[in-house]
Amino acid sequence: MYAERKGWALQDVEVQLSHARIYAKDCEDCETRNVMLDEIQSQIRLKGDLDEIQRKRLHQIARRCPVHRTLTSEVNIRSALV
Repeated sequence: MYAERKGWALQDVEVQLSHARIYAKDCEDCETRNVMLDEIQSQIRLKGDLDEIQRKRLHQIARRCPVHRTLTSEVNIRSALV
């Protein structure tokens, strides 16, 4: 939507995700140690005639989407049996 509103030549976006469980001690920028963490790696392929500034801006926008923000925040799950 952002690229369309800006009139950029973005033709398609392809996102590939992978998930792994890693030890926190193997994570350089993690605060928690001695436990297992979920790690999600994301590869984003932007198709279209975009310059480097446009590509970087779209990457910034992608990191602020609701799904990304949910996955990178603390999650509290409340479960009830009804």
